[in-house]
Amino acid sequence: GDWTGGQAEYVLVPYADFNLLKLPDRDKAMEKIRDLTCLSDILPTGYHGAVTAGVGPGSTVYIAGAGPVGLAAAASARLLGAAVVIVGDVNTIRLAHAKAQGFEIVDLSKDAPLHEQIAALLGEPEVDCAVDCVGFEARGHGHAGVQHEAPATVLNSLMGVVRVAGKIGIPGLYVTEDPGAVDAAAKMGSLSIRFGLGWAKSHSFHTGQTPVMKYNRALMQAIMWDRINIAEVVGVQVISLDDAPRGYGEFDAGVPKKFVIDPHKTFSAA
Repeated sequence: GDWTGGQAEYVLVPYADFNLLKLPDRDKAMEKIRDLTCLSDILPTGYHGAVTAGVGPGSTVYIAGAGPVGLAAAASARLLGAAVVIVGDVNTIRLAHAKAQGFEIVDLSKDAPLHEQIAALLGEPEVDCAVDCVGFEARGHGHAGVQHEAPATVLNSLMGVVRVAGKIGIPGLYVTEDPGAVDAAAKMGSLSIRFGLGWAKSHSFHTGQTPVMKYNRALMQAIMWDRINIAEVVGVQVISLDDAPRGYGEFDAGVPKKFVIDPHKTFSAA
């Protein structure tokens, strides 16, 4: 929305009587505070992507992006009962972390096409559903492709590997204007999407911002009852407000971490 400035000692919470989520037990909540902080953004976002992609018991799922939202989507898919969760990225360090969390991985910096890497894992070149956790900042696939920004890459690749009548959840951000985009069309939010392929395969697409309050109470319960260990999955690291610039620099470099800013040393008392 239009409310900015979350990295600070204090923040103004608009509509606090409606927006806030009350934790049922303070002491127990503090034991899991690293996990519970993820309810503000990445966990509901990843969960929304998995839900709108139609993930259910026995599903085979491909997650594009091994960043915090991608890993949150992968953890959500596992919570929803997926049989296999495959995470793809061009960042090998993030992929190694995803593998350590129990997910299958595909390395998109390799020249082997995505469908071939999926076939090597599943015995078939397609999945039931997929989640785009990258958005317009995507890079191309393969050794040459990763050197360049290619904003339509993820959507086109997902249409290629999702089965007929499958669903694609798109929590990844796409914008109406991008002044730094690679071409004039992309600067206006226009991408070269193979929509005909998605139409021919009867795909369903779900986009847009996450309705966090639709999911946050249920996800809180999942955390409190040890159904999901989201802090471990996304690599939560608590830092001070003074360390925020360093955290931004490391995150921009692609480390497999999710930095949580604790300006008042609340976490040290947990």
